[in-house]
Amino acid sequence: MSDLAIGRPDGQGTLFRARTVALLLAIGIAGFIAMLVLGAYAPDLRSGRNGGAHALSNAVTGYSGLVKLAEATGRHPRILRDPRQFDTEDLLVVTPETGAVDISAALQERITRPTLFILPKWRTVPDADHGGWARYRGLLPLFEPIGVLAPEYRFTMRQYRSGGGLLTSHMDFGRFWAPRPIQTITGLQRDAGKDRRLTPLLTDKSGGIVLARIGEGPLYVLADPDLLNNRGMKQLDQASAALTLLDWMNSTGAGGIAFDVSMNGFGHSRSPLKLLFEPPFLAMTLAIAAALLLTGLHALGRFGPVRPRERAIAFGKAALVDNSALLIRKAGREARLGGRYAAAVRDRAARAFGAPARFRDGALDDYLDALKGRRRFTDLAQAADAATNRHGLLEAAQALHDWQGEKTE
Repeated sequence: MSDLAIGRPDGQGTLFRARTVALLLAIGIAGFIAMLVLGAYAPDLRSGRNGGAHALSNAVTGYSGLVKLAEATGRHPRILRDPRQFDTEDLLVVTPETGAVDISAALQERITRPTLFILPKWRTVPDADHGGWARYRGLLPLFEPIGVLAPEYRFTMRQYRSGGGLLTSHMDFGRFWAPRPIQTITGLQRDAGKDRRLTPLLTDKSGGIVLARIGEGPLYVLADPDLLNNRGMKQLDQASAALTLLDWMNSTGAGGIAFDVSMNGFGHSRSPLKLLFEPPFLAMTLAIAAALLLTGLHALGRFGPVRPRERAIAFGKAALVDNSALLIRKAGREARLGGRYAAAVRDRAARAFGAPARFRDGALDDYLDALKGRRRFTDLAQAADAATNRHGLLEAAQALHDWQGEKTE
């Protein structure tokens, strides 16, 4: 039997039009491509509001306030997520959060370019009540800030309670107030030549170094981050002094200030999926997409609209007879129908020739044999019943048909 429905309810034919199917396919393909792109670039699109000490953070230990202030005053700050972007003349601000962070890329690339390393100070935890905020949990142990530039530069450091007051500036870049508590550098464990010498730029009242230049180049280290982080930006004079300090470090004619976040876990991640959407493999991706699109258009033009299948069994008496005959033919039983065909001819001839209704079987055969003709009905009926194959049955049936025809001429 056919698996096609006999009828189709009203309105069902418009459920899956070609336009609807095309729209569904387009939405599905677009969604799949969007999923691939977001999966490849999701790590690069993170906001950075995790309560950390970096340029994207709006926590008290972050530096987003300094970035916004620099932008508002026309200093063109930008966020760097890839160490390959360190090749710039702009001042680079590096804010590692632990001593285990690998800063070798910045040291190697920036040896002759202005670079400021801000050492970590605070141990914090995310604020559960305010997203992106942080709560103090005390000061970091000294091995964390000491380990940032170690072993190349291994400082001796100190953390203590300061009474506030102004820091001593050895250059003309404004006034800074001592944080409470304060973290300072007291010296270098190894001092071998000019490239390892510390030049104090900001010191506290006891001579501890808050800001220093390393060697003779434009490498700077800030021991206490509270001078430039969001906590320090709450005071107007301190914020003004911070901008003056950055301008002084960036006095090589650079056009902006770069803040690195790759060392804070927000760098561009490497993945094979991203290669599909970046040069030089982007051209291959576009070529494959164009080939698939052309293949789809070619398939639509070649095959055209879907043509519904025909029913395996048609409607009507004629179809029923045809299907029954086809079934008998496939079963190889045509020869067994000879006797039944002869009986059908007998009944039709009896009505046509006005045989008495009381005649049955043998009497009816004798009546039909008595009719004038070249051949007797009984002989033809026996030949049809005795047929053993399709060819013999066809000859016997044709003879019966001719016998009846000659009687009606």
